[in-house]
Amino acid sequence: MKWLKKYWVGVVLGFIVIVSAVLIYNRLHERKLPKNLIAGSGRVDGDLINISGKYPGRIEKLFVKEGDRVSKGTLLAIIGGKEFRAKKDVISSKIEAAKRELSSKKRELSISLKTTPLLLLKADANFKSVVAQKKALEKDIDSLKNLILQDKKDLGRLQKIYAQKLIQKHSVELAKLKYKSDSDKLKALLFEKERLIQALNVARASKKEALAMQEKTDILKDAVEAMDENIKALISSKAQVEAVLDDLKLYSPVNGYVVQKIANEGEVTAAGMPVLILTDPKTMYLKLFIDTIQNGKIKINDKAVIFLDAYPNKPIRSRVVYIAQKAEFTPKEVSVANDRIQRVFEVHIRPDKPNALLKPGIDAVGVISIDSKGLPKSLKQLPSL
Repeated sequence: MKWLKKYWVGVVLGFIVIVSAVLIYNRLHERKLPKNLIAGSGRVDGDLINISGKYPGRIEKLFVKEGDRVSKGTLLAIIGGKEFRAKKDVISSKIEAAKRELSSKKRELSISLKTTPLLLLKADANFKSVVAQKKALEKDIDSLKNLILQDKKDLGRLQKIYAQKLIQKHSVELAKLKYKSDSDKLKALLFEKERLIQALNVARASKKEALAMQEKTDILKDAVEAMDENIKALISSKAQVEAVLDDLKLYSPVNGYVVQKIANEGEVTAAGMPVLILTDPKTMYLKLFIDTIQNGKIKINDKAVIFLDAYPNKPIRSRVVYIAQKAEFTPKEVSVANDRIQRVFEVHIRPDKPNALLKPGIDAVGVISIDSKGLPKSLKQLPSL
């Protein structure tokens, strides 16, 4: 130990020399990427989906929390809609009442459609029959009047002959009897004519009543059509309210994850205000910035891999899906291999299959192969970036 105390300065200097030599060697022999590979660090990005209500209201129920996996069509939340549910109940009641009234009107119309034509036909036939009877009776009356005039002439002639004692009184009595009988028949026919006139008035009134029934039937048709249209309008109004109630139920549009819960149960949200934020793993990609020297070598669909710091030995197979058409100045948070490079191109690498490990905002390393060969299987195979 005495020699160590005596030569400690030399030992320290020797150790420093050895360490320096190792560092110099590593620097001179620094691991480099093969020429067919282009690597860079970046951040995972993707589409964020704001789940918001179309109408304002109080959140009645939330069915998910941050980090939950959801399927397309999953019910996420319900926004209160008591006034819309009450409106729907009122409209439903109106529809049922209108349907009952329409059913009653349809039965009334059905009966009217069956009876009115018969009544009109019967009234018309009766009217024509009475008119024909009246005309025939008037002919009989005219004939009987002529016959009575002849009876009167015959009676006067026989009375003159009887006065001359040329005939018996019995002949005169028979003439009187015939004259009286025909006169009585005329009175009966005139009475029948009065009855037919009254019957004709009744038939004419029945015909008018039947025509009025026909008009009432037409009115009933219009009423049934109007009520039917009213029910259709009520059903449309109900459908609108149901659409609003459906819009108050928030469903997942994708198979993805809940990234953030913005509102809680009981809180009132405005129309269009996000309640939840989802992300779709299918949209996740790694955003890299490649310098102008290397960018010219990259093509769309070039094979690539993504490495996460937490899983350095789990390469995520990917491919190039986007290359910016224009260069931009190097963002402050981006480092490139050559500090003299001022302009870079944005490049997106998307996994071949959705990967649940990729989340927006996390750092990752991407490696692109310009010839689809030699992609690394571990971060340890890469030089420090």
